[in-house]
Amino acid sequence: MAATSQRSATSQRSATSQRSATPSTRGTASTATNSFAEGTELVPAGSNLVVLRGLIRRDPEFRVLASGDELMSLDLTVRSDEAPTESVPVVWPNPAATAVKFVEGDDVVVVGRIRRRFFRAGGSTATRTEVHADKILSARSGVRIRSVLEPRVEDLNL
Repeated sequence: MAATSQRSATSQRSATSQRSATPSTRGTASTATNSFAEGTELVPAGSNLVVLRGLIRRDPEFRVLASGDELMSLDLTVRSDEAPTESVPVVWPNPAATAVKFVEGDDVVVVGRIRRRFFRAGGSTATRTEVHADKILSARSGVRIRSVLEPRVEDLNL
């Protein structure tokens, strides 16, 4: 009985030290090696997550589609100290009522996904790649940004 208790205590200490030495994933102890061995991916197949922070380059445009849905479109200027400035087209289908408050120069955070769409223009098929926003928030809304991002980050198994 003493040998069994001693082995059990040693196993518990080993498991505890392994857990504290490796980062946990969603509250469970796991090492990167074990995650890959179990088939768990850090970024699940089919993931398409975009998070941008930048300045609205021009006042957003609102239009009503043939389906009756409303669409807000804007260009976002994203600047980084290390990379050149980029202009990113963003569309937000059926935007929140607060979207009308956004104007040129606003600092915003966009959470959404990349989408490529095809359409007819001038007798030929054209294409456009843009960020399809799920949410656009003022960059000053830290708590709201966190509440939007947390569930999406959890899905990444980091």
